[in-house]
Amino acid sequence: MAALCAAAIALPAAAQTAGTTFVQAGRVLVDPASGKVETQKTLVIQGGKVVRVADGYVSEPGGKVVDLKDRFVLPGLIDSHVHITGQQNPNSRLEEVTQSGAEQAMVGARYARKTLMAGFTTVADLGGDNEAVFALRKATALGDVPGPRIVAAGSAISIHGGHGDVNGYREDVMHVLRPESVCSGAADCSRAVREQVWKGADVIKITATGGVLSNTAAGLGQQFSDEELKAIVDSAHRMGRRVTAHAHGGDGITSFLKAGGDSIEHGTWLDAEGIALLKKNGGYLVPTLMAGDFVVGIAKGPNNFFTPAQTAKALQAGPMMLDMTRRAHQAGVKIAFGTDTGVSAHGDNAGEFALLLKAGMTSLETIQAATVNAADHLQLGQVAGRLTPGYSADLIAVDGDPTKDATILTKVGFVMKDGVVYKAE
Repeated sequence: MAALCAAAIALPAAAQTAGTTFVQAGRVLVDPASGKVETQKTLVIQGGKVVRVADGYVSEPGGKVVDLKDRFVLPGLIDSHVHITGQQNPNSRLEEVTQSGAEQAMVGARYARKTLMAGFTTVADLGGDNEAVFALRKATALGDVPGPRIVAAGSAISIHGGHGDVNGYREDVMHVLRPESVCSGAADCSRAVREQVWKGADVIKITATGGVLSNTAAGLGQQFSDEELKAIVDSAHRMGRRVTAHAHGGDGITSFLKAGGDSIEHGTWLDAEGIALLKKNGGYLVPTLMAGDFVVGIAKGPNNFFTPAQTAKALQAGPMMLDMTRRAHQAGVKIAFGTDTGVSAHGDNAGEFALLLKAGMTSLETIQAATVNAADHLQLGQVAGRLTPGYSADLIAVDGDPTKDATILTKVGFVMKDGVVYKAE
């Protein structure tokens, strides 16, 4: 199998998708929503899509055969919250003022490859430099850069002086670096949303509350006014875009959801009212437990590179997130897999599975969160998350049974995206 797959990797993308590929799977989770593990199936792939799921191990003369008879096959994983063009490190504050958008795109290309090799064939980038992340989105879609399918928000809609604005530098430097998506007042925030859509945003990301990694002691509560939140959501929806909110404080979560917001990222102090609103709206929670775990580890560690403001907020928010996710899951809130990777290291995204298990989810539920749920959340429900006919041929393979132990997904040995083999070990 290794030699056969290695040959496939060596071929150009166009050559790999030109004919028919037969993926012979010993065990396969075709549709994670069903939870049904099937055995001895062949996924027939043409033009980058699954066209048929055949019983037994079949092939045709001239077709390419990928032998995964000894593996467990499932859809490619989806991470609903990443920052692909950077990674938190001791030099992060310096990089913010030294890296151009072009440099960030090049850095993002490296991280995109790591993410794909970890088995994540789709990601949502929430809050990157417009020029960098939109260019990377196009490059991965064309196959010029190996990486996941990217749903991109670009710059987050933020308040002046709050999380998402530039903080902690000289005032003249901050004026230069401040993105145009920073706003004050309902009319100005409507303008910011419309400009982000104009520039290419697939989804609107807002910072409804303070954030841990902004270098300001402005807390983690609500920062936009209710009028501003309503203007943002209404403007986005009128332009066909969903709105997801970075939100820690319960006040900001509730106000955003009352304004018609679609989903919550982090959700640290999600309370009973917020849970009821999420369920009423049919919205998703993206818990990003890895981010909470990571920032606490840095803040408590001997080599803490956070500023005093960041450290205080990390120690305040991080420990709350696991219990919040447990309560939301028990209440029946829909959960989509997301990590906030870029805070933690790219390529380690699957570490989120262990934390979701700690929060009380079953292994199958975590897989559903990272496939069908995340696809629905990102409006890709007819594209990704399943291996049924008509869906993209995004698939991974592992040893063992991840529906019994999802932590197996930290060791993905085979990756195919859009019918192209990128990894075969």
